Amino acid sequence: MLQIHYFASVREAVGRDREQIELPGDVATVADLVRHLRTVDAGFERMIGEQEQVLVAVNQAVAGDEGAVADGDEVAFFPPMSGG
Repeated sequence: MLQIHYFASVREAVGRDREQIELPGDVATVADLVRHLRTVDAGFERMIGEQEQVLVAVNQAVAGDEGAVADGDEVAFFPPMSGG
């Protein structure tokens, strides 16, 4: 199972703050997971289309498209942060 968390405007766009999903057999990277979620969840597809950029963390470490995703991981999606 993957634990997926959505934060801030991403949470608002998908309409939930978290979910658990079975890791699909064809998902091995962050890019694979995003592709999968886009095909199975209209809210996620809309969110990706509306956000300029979405950051992803796997097990609390920011990960790029090629970051590995494995069963039991915690994945978080959140908007870019800015500060002053």
